[in-house]
Order: sequence, then C-alpha cells, then structure tokens
Amino acid sequence: MQTVEETIEVAVPVSTAYNQWTQFKSFPRFASVVKRVEQIRPNLTHWVIGFGPVRHEFNAEIVEQEPDSLVAWRSLDRRSRHGGEVSFRATAPDRTAIVVRLRFEPHGVGGRLARSTGFTRRVIRTELGHFKEYIEGLGQESGTWRGVIRNGHVLPSEPEPPRSRVAHWPVG
Repeated sequence: MQTVEETIEVAVPVSTAYNQWTQFKSFPRFASVVKRVEQIRPNLTHWVIGFGPVRHEFNAEIVEQEPDSLVAWRSLDRRSRHGGEVSFRATAPDRTAIVVRLRFEPHGVGGRLARSTGFTRRVIRTELGHFKEYIEGLGQESGTWRGVIRNGHVLPSEPEPPRSRVAHWPVG
C-alpha cells in the first residue's frame, strides 16, 4: 500500500475549514477530479471521480470523524482499495493547517503509472490549492454537520441543555 501526504494552510478559522470540508456535495465546485458526491448516510458517501473521459464510482465509509479535528474514511470498493484521513489544526485564530493522507493500492497499468510519476501527489496538491481558493473566497462555510463518528458508527448527539421557560399569561 502506498501513502501520499500533502499539507496546505488556509486563511480561515479551523471550524470554517472543517465545516466546509464536510460538505461533501460541494466538492465538485472546487475539485476538478470530483464529478459528484452523494451523502447516503452520515457515515456513507457515494463518489464519482474522473480524469478526462475515464470515470470511477465508489462508496466510502467514514470511519472516524471529530469536529474541527479529523475525518477518516475507507473505500468499500474491492477494485480500488484506498483510505485516508484529513486532519485540521488551528495555526492562528484565523488560519488552519489541513493535512491529507491517502493510502491506496495501485493496480493495473494506471496504478503503476500513478505511482511512478507522482500523479496522485500532484492531484492532491492541486485539489488542496483549489479548496484553499474556494474557502478563502467564500470566507465562511456553506453548511455544517458537527456529528461524531467512531469505528464507522455515528454517535448520538448530546442533548441540548434545557431552555428556561417563561410563562406567558394572557393579558386582560
């Protein structure tokens, strides 16, 4: 299995970077290789990626997710086994380091070519640059999901604290 790691710093707070990253449906807006993403369940996504006329579809399970910290996944596709993680770390109140680690098993001629030419590393570096432009251009996230996933299971949300209730008596 091969591992590629790339890091970029973006000029937004860590919660903004994390919140936008977890809006998987928005990936085609900035990632040129991502054609479509469907969020099937909080811990299951369906991806369509492509380079030129070549397309590949796969499901990915989110195995770990911690708000403002980490998203880790694994492909459920037997033909293109891969997994990875994206970590987020505040470097200043308005800056975030994003680290992408991708582990994959190159297969076939395309896999050997990708491994020998550093193609995968260049694609990740380029797409991170696109994410940086996208999120810094927006200045804020387009949505949020602050759930926690452990070992592929979505943990129940913590209940909101009870709100104080004020009695309203009819006037008159």
